[in-house]
Amino acid sequence: MSASTLPTREATRPHQGAEPLRQRGRARALRRNLTAHGFLIGAVLCFAFFSWYPMVREFVLAFQKTKDGRTTWAGWSNLSYVFHDPAFWQAWRNTLLFTGLALVLGFVLPFLVAVLLNEFRHGQGYLRLLVYLPVMLPPVASVLLFKYFYDPGYGLFNRIFELLGLPAQQWLQSTDTAMISVVIAATWMNMGSATLVYLAALQGIPGELYEAAELDGAGLLRKIWHVTVPQTRLVLSLMFLMQIIATMQVFTEPFLLTNGAGPEGSTTTVVYLIYQYAFNFNNYGGAAALGLCLLVLLAGFSAAYVRLSRDSDD
Repeated sequence: MSASTLPTREATRPHQGAEPLRQRGRARALRRNLTAHGFLIGAVLCFAFFSWYPMVREFVLAFQKTKDGRTTWAGWSNLSYVFHDPAFWQAWRNTLLFTGLALVLGFVLPFLVAVLLNEFRHGQGYLRLLVYLPVMLPPVASVLLFKYFYDPGYGLFNRIFELLGLPAQQWLQSTDTAMISVVIAATWMNMGSATLVYLAALQGIPGELYEAAELDGAGLLRKIWHVTVPQTRLVLSLMFLMQIIATMQVFTEPFLLTNGAGPEGSTTTVVYLIYQYAFNFNNYGGAAALGLCLLVLLAGFSAAYVRLSRDSDD
């Protein structure tokens, strides 16, 4: 063999150093993967323990009865019991009424506020903070603030009515005004988040569309109807479904404002009825059956939300 064919010391050095480099690279990749999988496993365990297990447990409990510490299989008797309870249908009527009123105010009003904020050219940051401020307050503090406003003797709203020459109202004590009073408080507490979502969607609309509409002689209302609404249609649809899911689970506002039931049960919602079954009546099977009914209904809306989300990604 000639000397030219023998590997030189310089030629073998890169090969000798490349293997340790590859090993260190594989070690770093393994550490990164282990870290990522560790965080993922932690999140999965949290979801499994705090979300999935309670749902499975609720499904099983809906078909069981617990008495004197002993659990027996009850079949469909829990569902039959709650279906024949007059409070069940009243709670669903109240929940649907709250959802409808909350959508009229809590869905339309944040969009209009976002359109108004989008027209301002200065001070948008301060205005966003002002709109979002109620969301940052603790929910209990916000509800108790409105409970003071609604007081029939010294409340702020009746003082304003007095200055306007209008008769005072029994806001939370009357069946005619109890539900709308709860809706107003809930809307004020939660509209900030929806407003910022709408505002972000509005700022993504090309300005050329508004300029073209102005050249066609469109006013503010026509620009909103023919440009703003079509361009934010998907966001509006997603927020509509999310608000339905949220409002049908209302509990805090009626519980603190009207002690849950309200005058003649006018503010009893499905979630508050679940609370009553579980902690007042000690009927955990009935509470689970009510929760199962609500779960099935909200699952349908959640499926629609996921479908719309996939369409938005496409």
